[in-house]
Amino acid sequence: MTEALLEVHDLVKHFPVGGAMLARSATPVRAVDGVSFTIRRGETLGLVGESGCGKTTTGRCILQLERPTSGRILFEGLDLVTLGEEALRPVRRRVQVIFQDPYSSLNPRMTIGQILAEPLKVHGIVPDRQGRAARVRELLVQVGLLPQHAGRYPHQLSGGQRQRVGIARALAMEPALIVCDEPVSALDVSIQAQIINLLEDLQSRLGLTYLFIAHDLSVVRHISDRVAVMYLGRIVEIADRKTLYEAPVHPYTKALLSAVPIPDPRLEARRERTVLRGEVPSALKPPSGCVFHPRCPIAEARCAAEAPNLREIKSAHWGACHLA
Repeated sequence: MTEALLEVHDLVKHFPVGGAMLARSATPVRAVDGVSFTIRRGETLGLVGESGCGKTTTGRCILQLERPTSGRILFEGLDLVTLGEEALRPVRRRVQVIFQDPYSSLNPRMTIGQILAEPLKVHGIVPDRQGRAARVRELLVQVGLLPQHAGRYPHQLSGGQRQRVGIARALAMEPALIVCDEPVSALDVSIQAQIINLLEDLQSRLGLTYLFIAHDLSVVRHISDRVAVMYLGRIVEIADRKTLYEAPVHPYTKALLSAVPIPDPRLEARRERTVLRGEVPSALKPPSGCVFHPRCPIAEARCAAEAPNLREIKSAHWGACHLA
């Protein structure tokens, strides 16, 4: 088994509500509430769940764009939570991000060449201007763009081309881990496939490790080695891709998978659907016990009183459900 590149232990991130005067007394938003997982070197962990479940906040905490309320984030043996800004600087080269919106994440006043050259200059990776220009051309070709694109501005590129620039910017730092925050959700379906294939090709050639955050289960199934399912700030199930999609153990995972359309209309008509009742509870005041119990079709009295731990139900298959 390959070594762990990233270990997240009991990660908690709460956001205060209201202004500074109210922050101490108000109930915080429990965006992430005790998340733990491991990513091995060279693998892709898919992180899925509904909007607002805490996926992006988890990624931002790993990147240290948000400082966690508590917990530990071990990257290559270093606990990022304990490091100051100066100590984090060399680590930031090793942990990069691809953002969801390929337009708002690029500076519209800078050319593509300037956008890619800036991190090379700031981190002292390529000190001379000619060397940076050569490296920019190399990065553009690596992600399937032409060297001529270096002279263009973001608004002159399509959405897929802009996302390729975002990928090239992440690669410029020669990272070990890339947090992909819904990198294809803003793109057309045909372009999504191209970007996913590019990410897989780069991973095999450069030995990259991905945390792939998404809500599209079909995309996650294609690219991930293992999948973690989040609900209301907590992970409810983790397993390898094949096991999770074919034999899920948590009722929430089963409901998510039952909502994925099947291309065969005969199979689609015959299969059993799980329709969840109610709405997702507020992260300001999550339910007692299992956070999923108000919507769970098999919930019992114990579920409302006692929060289930994430435990190994089968070999390498973890679930947080009393009845699994």
